[in-house]
This record gives sequence, C-alpha cells and structure tokens, in this order.
Amino acid sequence: MRFIHLLLPALALLLAISAQAQQPPRLELCAACHGPQGNSQNPQIPSLAGQPKIFMENQLVLIREGLRDIPPMKGTLDGLKDTDLIVLAKYFSEQTPVPLAGPVDAARYERGKALARGMLCGTCHLPDYQGREQMPRLAGQHERFLREVMEEYRDKPGPGRDTVMTNALGGLNNQHLDDLAHFLAHFGKQP
Repeated sequence: MRFIHLLLPALALLLAISAQAQQPPRLELCAACHGPQGNSQNPQIPSLAGQPKIFMENQLVLIREGLRDIPPMKGTLDGLKDTDLIVLAKYFSEQTPVPLAGPVDAARYERGKALARGMLCGTCHLPDYQGREQMPRLAGQHERFLREVMEEYRDKPGPGRDTVMTNALGGLNNQHLDDLAHFLAHFGKQP
C-alpha cells in the first residue's frame, strides 16, 4: 500500500510531461495573435479554429517557405518540420470556432447573401461557408479581415494566392466587398 502512495506523484509527473510533449509546437506563439484555441480577438487577424486541416497545412508551408508574404509571421515557422506543421494544422482544425458578437445590418447582409449566391461561393467553400480541403472557412471570420483579404485578392494577387479567387472577385466594387464580408462574418445570424 505504501508503494502506491510513492508511485502516484511520479505517475502524475509523467502524465504532465507527456501532455506537454503532445502540445503542438509554438502553440503559445500562435495563440498570441490568433487567440485562444485559434479564435482571434483582433479584427485584422483570422481565426484558425475550425479551418480545414489541408487548408491549414498548405498555408503553413507557404508561409514557412516565404511563398506567402505575411510580415508579422516572418520567422515564426522557421525550423519547423512538415510533421510539426501537420500537428499545428490538426490542432486548429479540431477547435470550435466561437461566433462573433456584433450587430447585423439586414440590408448589407441580404446584399452580401445575394452576391455569394450569384458568385457560387458555396460551391467551393460549401453552402455553410465552413470550407473544405484546401478552401478556407469564411463563416464567422472577422468582417475587417475578410474585407481586406478579398480586396488583396482582387487588386494585388501575389505569390501563394489562389488565382481562382482573383478572377471571382475581379468585377466587384468596394461596396460589393463590404456587403460580402458582412454577410460571411455574420453568416447564420438572423438579420
């Protein structure tokens, strides 16, 4: 009986060490910008929670290799192996996105909804805009982030960007982008 009391603290220590070893690499660094469990608090930074695993893997490789130029992320993935990136992608893909707070403008929401339907956004990103495979989750992302990314695709596509999106957004004006971003950010809420 006495032996068990000595063994329990050692077992607890081993379990704690094992849990730490299974943490994705640089998770604290990711959470500093992308928020706890990948739910961003900053309207200019995307939430990673619930993003498709393949999309996350692809983006992490592009960023690490310098093919996607995201200045705040320069160097953050240096030295990570592909297996490390897969662990990070799996972790974030398994997290639950937290719905964004904020009012819904019914007119903007409906205009954005009509644009998304007419542009067939739900074909690639799925009808619930949760994304799949290499297509990102758009639903519930910060409106400001969505707007800035769509404008970048439309006006300044660069290395690591999907040319399909450049073509899809090419004919839209700024008001269209505003409405589309509003709709996607608030998707599923009642206007």
